[in-house]
Amino acid sequence: MNGTSSEEQLLEFLYACPVGLIECDRAGEIAMMNPHAMQHLLPLAGPRDSSNLFKALEEHAPELRSIVADYGPATGKICDGHRIFVDLGPGRRAQAPKVLGCTVMKLGVDRLMVTLADISEQVVQEERLRQADSWFATLVDGTNEYAALTITADGLITSANACFTRQTGYDCAAVTGRNLADVLDTDPAGAALRLSEQVKIAGRDGWHLQEGWQRRADGGRYWCQRLVVARSDHADDPRPSGFSVILRDVPGREGAAEDMRRLLTCDHLTGASNRRHFSQIMEREQTHWREVRQPLSLILLDLDHFKTVNDTHGHPVGDILLRRVAEVCTMLLPPRGVFARLGGEEFGALLPRRDNDQAIGLAEAMRTAIGAIEVDMPRGPLTVSASLGCATLDEAGGSIDALIALADERLYAAKRAGRNRVYRSDAHAA
Repeated sequence: MNGTSSEEQLLEFLYACPVGLIECDRAGEIAMMNPHAMQHLLPLAGPRDSSNLFKALEEHAPELRSIVADYGPATGKICDGHRIFVDLGPGRRAQAPKVLGCTVMKLGVDRLMVTLADISEQVVQEERLRQADSWFATLVDGTNEYAALTITADGLITSANACFTRQTGYDCAAVTGRNLADVLDTDPAGAALRLSEQVKIAGRDGWHLQEGWQRRADGGRYWCQRLVVARSDHADDPRPSGFSVILRDVPGREGAAEDMRRLLTCDHLTGASNRRHFSQIMEREQTHWREVRQPLSLILLDLDHFKTVNDTHGHPVGDILLRRVAEVCTMLLPPRGVFARLGGEEFGALLPRRDNDQAIGLAEAMRTAIGAIEVDMPRGPLTVSASLGCATLDEAGGSIDALIALADERLYAAKRAGRNRVYRSDAHAA
């Protein structure tokens, strides 16, 4: 076989391969990319540089650069099936998330081979199987007895067993006829779905299972598995006529579950919430806003001239600054506030029950705290500044996409006005 035919066969393989293949150097500069990789990468890159892997994925997987940089061996598998959760804009939130599996192999000192594959359906099935496996594993894993309730389609409790009282502290007779959400709900400090939301999903899918902190009648909490199963009294009517709810007290599981929660919800570099988790929380708080109409504000911030920091001092120094920014801003958050890294040097803070004036005040505090950060360098301390924009869900007409767009517009208005400032309209000018 001559060299030309080998090259032709290689090209045929690259074009026919059902997985995205990318060859790049350690800095992410792409040398080769097959058509499937282009289909995955180009929509994610948007206006960013699609010839650099890390820059193209900056919005959706900013942690990938540091994962590669932290890998020490000369060759080997850097990550295997690293999951990149993708939201391609309005309309995607009503669907299951698109997920790409990313595997990175280090072939030499400055040569990487990357694969990208759409694993969205696999992730959905894994989640369902994980839930079922978790549930049945507790049958032989030190699980305490279970509390059982039945509720109507409207959520009214029709019966509860004696274990319900022992597990939660609520009297069975006293709760009969009351709404389940009024009697028993998840710990408001956690990120788990509310029971009413679980019931809605069970009505759609037939059942739903999750773990999380559960409140007792005396205010204490315990780690609980909650299974909600739809019931139908009529075979010819698919709509549920009611639900069965099972609660299991699972001692000793919260540690492992908390580790998994951090893995799935936190940014790899900074420890702040990741983009996907932040998006999920926004959707949940949007639902609360619709129900109770309490204020909901968003702060977006972007570090000024951060590319110059990376270009001049290197990405390790830039990473130190990013971690410090996350630390100081997280410390300023009010109760229920969430701080997230949204991509590169862009961060966001979601502020339930805070209006625009309160958001602007917190944004100013964040700007001041960021400006006070110093990283010791041979030629003197390195500092950084930030530009910030704020918006409320009321201003955005209840739309999450409009809320993000408005805060982003104000963020860049702050940059155009000179950077290192919080955007203020005439109505909020100092």
